[in-house]
Amino acid sequence: MGSVLTLRNSIIALIVGWLGLFVFIPNLMIIGTSFLTRDEANLIQMVFTLDNYYRLFDPLYAKVLGHSFYMASVATLLCLLIGYPFAYIIAKMPARWQPFMLFLVIIPFWTNSLIRTYGLKIVLGTQGILNKSLMALDIIDKPIRIMFTETAVMIGLVYILLPFMILPLYSAIEKLDKNYIEAARDLGANKFQTFTKVILPLTMPGIIGGCLLVLLPALGMFYVSDLLGGAKNLLIGNVIKSQVLNARDWPFGAATSIALTIAMALLLYAYYRASKLLNRKLELE
Repeated sequence: MGSVLTLRNSIIALIVGWLGLFVFIPNLMIIGTSFLTRDEANLIQMVFTLDNYYRLFDPLYAKVLGHSFYMASVATLLCLLIGYPFAYIIAKMPARWQPFMLFLVIIPFWTNSLIRTYGLKIVLGTQGILNKSLMALDIIDKPIRIMFTETAVMIGLVYILLPFMILPLYSAIEKLDKNYIEAARDLGANKFQTFTKVILPLTMPGIIGGCLLVLLPALGMFYVSDLLGGAKNLLIGNVIKSQVLNARDWPFGAATSIALTIAMALLLYAYYRASKLLNRKLELE
């Protein structure tokens, strides 16, 4: 019994030490840096200031922030519109086929998303596979310019993040109690009413979870914007990268990163509250 407790305490200590060394301390350093002053010679100067956070309200950065949330929100909506029917079909398949379909959904995770983004350049380019295929089918007469546009960035975000939407939706739909659906039909509800009044509310935790899993990473995927969108379609991640690597303004880059983290925390709290209210509502019903 003593050896088991010792092993358990050792594992807990290892996990806490790992999180403290590689998560807590680095984030603490970022928070501290965000309140310091930029120094061209030494990167940072130990002078306390709030200017880095005031700069976030500059119209230039506010515009990038708004555009970033717009792009992430549209990508999230597209993933939901594509992922919900996909997850529903998988959940309604025979049990023997579901693991295989989920395996196909998970396969993209085996390849780094940066490599897959480079692969999209081959598909979406002026002389890429998509344009050549459309021209071969006589659908278009000349190549369509997709690369370095907002559309290309949107395609990249949806392509990379779609599995993050499908998996929580599948989990919610697969756990759906069929008795509720049968009861709705017995009470005279048609398919649309059954979906909107029964299926959609009961799968709302999966919808909210999937939206968060797509929205939060989409805000910071700077390499998708760099490779597919060019300089006109910036995300928050692009601002952080350019401030840290190009402008060498570590304090402002840290402040932007903290602002993004706070926004993510607020969204996660909203998800927690929404899930709690939904569960309470279902219990009352």
